[in-house]
This record gives sequence, C-alpha cells and structure tokens, in this order.
Amino acid sequence: MPDEALIDVHTHVVPEDFPPYLGHVAGAPWPSMAPAHACHRHVMISGKVYRTVSHQCWSCQVRLADMDAQGTARQVLSPMPELLSPWLAPEDGRTLARFMNGTIAAMVAEAPSRFTGLGAVPLQDVAMAIEELDRLLHQDGLAGVELPSHVNGMPLGHAQLRPFFEAAGDWGAAIFVHPLRPPDLARLVGPAALEQVLAFPGEIGLAGASLITSGLLAALPRLRIALSHGGGTLAALLPRLAQGARTMPPLKALLPEEPAASARRLWIDDLVYDVATLRHLVAVFGSERVMCGTDYPFAIMDTDPVGSIAAGGFDTAVQAALRGGNARRWLGEVSS
Repeated sequence: MPDEALIDVHTHVVPEDFPPYLGHVAGAPWPSMAPAHACHRHVMISGKVYRTVSHQCWSCQVRLADMDAQGTARQVLSPMPELLSPWLAPEDGRTLARFMNGTIAAMVAEAPSRFTGLGAVPLQDVAMAIEELDRLLHQDGLAGVELPSHVNGMPLGHAQLRPFFEAAGDWGAAIFVHPLRPPDLARLVGPAALEQVLAFPGEIGLAGASLITSGLLAALPRLRIALSHGGGTLAALLPRLAQGARTMPPLKALLPEEPAASARRLWIDDLVYDVATLRHLVAVFGSERVMCGTDYPFAIMDTDPVGSIAAGGFDTAVQAALRGGNARRWLGEVSS
C-alpha cells in the first residue's frame, strides 16, 4: 500500500447556526438552523426544511474522529452547495459568503494539519466575486473556492464570468465545481433524493463541457479546476464532442484544441462508486488528475475511500497520486 497520505477533496460544511438576515429584500431565501433530533439540526430556507444535518457538518472533533476511522489524513472543506446561493441579491450573497468563509477558516485554524479550506463568492456579481476571492485567499487564508455548476442558468464557460477565472488563475486559487439545482427535476420519477443520484452527473458534465467549448481551459492554462462526482457525464460526452468537431465546421472553429486535451487540464474527484468507472476516469483524464473525494458527511458519501482506490488495481505510483499527490498539486502545494 502506498504511504501517500489520503486527502479527501470533496467534503462539506454546514455551520451550527447562521446570523440573522439583515438585508433589505423581502422574503429573501436566507438560511437558518432549527433544532432537530439528538445531534442534528434542520437547515431552513424560506421557512422549509431543506436538509437535516448532523454535528459532522460543523464539529471538528467529530470530523477528526471519522477521518481517523476512515484512514483520511486531511479533508478539504467546502460549503454545502446550496449555501453558495447565487440566487441571493449580490450584497446578501457577499454577506453569506463571508460568514461561510470565516466559519471554514476557523475550522482550518482548529486543526491546520488536517483541514484545508475552500470558500464561497457571490458569483452573481463578477466584480464582487473577484473582491471576495481576493479576501478569502489573502486574508482568510483559504486555498480556493467552491463554485456552483451554473449561476442562475448562466454556464461557467460564459464570457461574462471570464474575468473571475482570470483572477483565479493569476492568484493560484484551487476551484472546485459542484452541481447545484439541475433543471427539469420534474422528469425524474421517484423521491427527491434522485436529484443527487441521477441529475447531478448530467449537471456537472455539462458544466465541464462549457469550460471546454468556451475555450476557457485552453486560454487560461494556469487554472486549477476540479469537477466533483467524477466529472459526471463528461467522460462520455468527450467522444461525441470530438466527433462533432470532426464533422461540424462551426464546432471545429469554436474549439482551440482537441476536447480530450482540454479535459486533461481539469482535475476530477473519484466519487463514482464503481471500480470500472474509476479506471475509465484515470484513462480519460489521466492518472495525474484524479483525486479522492467522498462527499462527507452526506448519506451518499463513499465510506471507504482507501478501499475504493485500492480496489482499482493501480500500481503503487498511481495509487499514491490518487490518494494525495494529485490533490496537493491541485491545491498548489507542490508544482504541477
């Protein structure tokens, strides 16, 4: 077994409480917490229970005990995606982002050798988001930022967002992209949990595709962007995109390089729950681009990240890269 320390790049934080809403938008969907059973609390949004979460979301001591049991040396902490809240008014989004960034920075300070933090920015206002990125990197000491898969329907590859990515590349921020509110959920037949199970993969795949077809990845090679949930459907979309470029001149003119080459500029977590799929991710994106990610502490998480990598049958060097070496490069701790 490789001795590379395991780094889990996909874990989420929900604070034990939120400050009261002090903005000026009537009915703003500002989050709050309400008591639930035992060590749980309800995340309340617009007067309804969005999710019931446990103290794993905010207690460093609980997380550390779980990490020790799993064999995880370090977690990368990021907000529960709903808390990115691009639907809030920009000023409200900035207030919530600063609160989340302070919360995560405090958790990192409690155990700096075990936690690394990613913050939030109000991407609904690009200039404001750049200011907050500067703040979270250079004042809060966080390593980067979590972004939603779209901004109120605007794809991440949209030209309007390009200045933010330029700043992130210049400042060396690690970026983690997570699905958020996929459209057309009425087409799913079954319980609400199918949003995470079935809709998230398509959502994150399209987000990744927008980074390719926009030319963003090729234009800004210093960007370090990771896609959650194994990149969702992106690995399956790449051959179609390549065939489209070969047969459709408008698409060929749009792409500055082969889609597979752009895809290999991304990092991907290994949260796919399947050995064959994990091997395919390594084949598509490269053994130097896949990282451990569990979705701790939510129900769908991978409870055995060490075993998931070991089951892939990779050689010692690749296992070490997947366990932690690639994460350290994505975080900017070692040279790419």
